[in-house]
Amino acid sequence: MTTAHEIATHPEDLARMFVERANAGDVEGVAALYEPDAVLAFPPGGQTVGRDAIRAALERLLAPRPHFELEEPLPTVFNGDLALTSTRAADGTGGRAQVARRQPDGSWLRVLDRPEAG
Repeated sequence: MTTAHEIATHPEDLARMFVERANAGDVEGVAALYEPDAVLAFPPGGQTVGRDAIRAALERLLAPRPHFELEEPLPTVFNGDLALTSTRAADGTGGRAQVARRQPDGSWLRVLDRPEAG
């Protein structure tokens, strides 16, 4: 069964959607926030490449049902159809940064995601 998910109409929507879907244990919904060839800098010190591999990493990450809090965003930087979003990490890991790309339908998906930068 496929669940319809809200689409990101602004790159800043992606952080909120990640938190909502991760807290709901919606692995498919979180993976849907990434382009098919996206790169996730996770686990720390490593890289996970591609939506399928990201989905598998998210299954492991979300299995113990951690709770995520939405963090205050820093100003988004745009260059055409690319956007750099970031936050100061509330958990003291330094910061988080993502590059999102506008899709042909006007929605946004993550291309690069660095959830922890210490």
